[in-house]
Amino acid sequence: MANFTLNINGTKQEMDVDPATPMLWVLRDHLKLVGTKYGCGIAQCGACTIHLGDNAVRSCQLPVSAVAEQKITTIEGLSENGDHPVQKAWLEVDVPQCGYCQAGQIMTASALLEKNPNPSDTEIETAMNGNICRCGTYTRIKKAVKLAASSKNV
Repeated sequence: MANFTLNINGTKQEMDVDPATPMLWVLRDHLKLVGTKYGCGIAQCGACTIHLGDNAVRSCQLPVSAVAEQKITTIEGLSENGDHPVQKAWLEVDVPQCGYCQAGQIMTASALLEKNPNPSDTEIETAMNGNICRCGTYTRIKKAVKLAASSKNV
């Protein structure tokens, strides 16, 4: 076990965990932040996506020892009231069906829009590639990303 100070959603958290523990399990099991989902466990589906700094990363394969004191944002920390432009667009377009992958999709989309506030269709498809939606809502996901990009609040 080792002691880590993590900056999660703007709050410092002291953790005493095995350095190899994936951030997904630190978030879900130790901090009870269960919005980040377990999907595949091999960083291929995107359900576990969080922000590390300004980058969307897969938390299921990210050991806590690799994080240091970098800023971590989970779906719970994206906005206080679910009013981030991407979250609002998701609801307006009615993206979710089962909803399981949506936190990871939203985190990936919001990271894209932070870096590229006006992405092309190809840039959206490239950024969202690898975030798997079993319900197949890819057309609505792209529409919601475009709607969020057109919002003045991004």
